[in-house]
Amino acid sequence: MSKKKILIVEDEESLLKLESILLTSKGYEVRGVANGRAALEGLEEDMPDLVLLDIMLPEMDGFEVCRRIKQNPVTRHIPVIMLTAKKTREDMERGREVGADCYITKPFKSAMVIETIQRYLSR
Repeated sequence: MSKKKILIVEDEESLLKLESILLTSKGYEVRGVANGRAALEGLEEDMPDLVLLDIMLPEMDGFEVCRRIKQNPVTRHIPVIMLTAKKTREDMERGREVGADCYITKPFKSAMVIETIQRYLSR
């Protein structure tokens, strides 16, 4: 069985490393990018099984990245988990509006993130 691929979109380098190490240790193939444009550029060539997406990103925010993923017929099936410090009800509602499958706020518990990822990848 091939490893499930996860694309992490996170501009904070320390968090990107932490998330990458965590997911790699659980047997996932991980690719990390630091901005929304880079996320969208590589999406179709190297199709991930799931996207872990921050909202506050340079160039293009996570809401716009998610909207574009979900509007594209080629990528709309990919689960998008927003992992963000933005906690307001309006932010969460906007996440749903752009098509996010799940919305997790920082600081997060690693076990909960892993559990959520496993739930979406087992569908």
